[in-house]
Amino acid sequence: MTSEFTLPRLRVATYNVRGCVGMDRQRSESRIAEVIASMSADIVGLQELDLGRSRSSHADQTALIAAQLGWKYHFHPAMRRGDEQYGNAIVSRFPIALKRADEMPGVAPWYCREKRIAIWMQADTHLGRVHIINSHFGLGRNERRLQAELLVGPTWLGSIAPDEPAILLGDFNSVRSSRAHRLIAGQLRDVRTLVLPARAFRTFPTRLPSVAVDHIFVNAALHPTKLSVHRTPLARLASDHFPLVCELTSNDVSRGRLSV
Repeated sequence: MTSEFTLPRLRVATYNVRGCVGMDRQRSESRIAEVIASMSADIVGLQELDLGRSRSSHADQTALIAAQLGWKYHFHPAMRRGDEQYGNAIVSRFPIALKRADEMPGVAPWYCREKRIAIWMQADTHLGRVHIINSHFGLGRNERRLQAELLVGPTWLGSIAPDEPAILLGDFNSVRSSRAHRLIAGQLRDVRTLVLPARAFRTFPTRLPSVAVDHIFVNAALHPTKLSVHRTPLARLASDHFPLVCELTSNDVSRGRLSV
């Protein structure tokens, strides 16, 4: 019988980096890369990145982070203004290929007119080919509901066969009691719900974590083995969100409960 401790593992994380501007108001792509390296993660979904924006010295932030890690990456803009772009990315130590990237529906509230996107990549990992979708939901309640409906619908997660490993992660601006979270949890498993004893794993804000708005969901083809909020002194400084990190194995050879 195969021991759980010898199974191939995949460590994924979601991390809102706030344009790489830390709690000290200093921008540092290098610091974000250091936080990612310290997680021992394999694939990370990143939110709130700049490309060519004057406020970030026209840097390609995703490229700088990936270069320091020696990883592959894909950035997709949620908003464009001339040559300036702002959006989300996936960085990976494994080869990745773009499956889909789209703007999501919903009318943003007046106080945050930000467009929202989702990125779907396929990664060739130790667990085989894995689907990974990264997104950053809006601040409006109805906006988030529409975005959740899109991702669990037939053109996104609904098109993935149940036996193909799939991960949905990101900053969903939603707590577990929200309609958006319930819609996603009706199709996938929130890895937090598999933890015994139950814990909130709060990720925001880093100065005093009080809410869990960053989430990782998996389908039945994957088995979570560990879950943690990466609360290091550097992570506390680097952004206003802590990374949420989950270790996974293939569920066809692994059964049991999640450990912390």
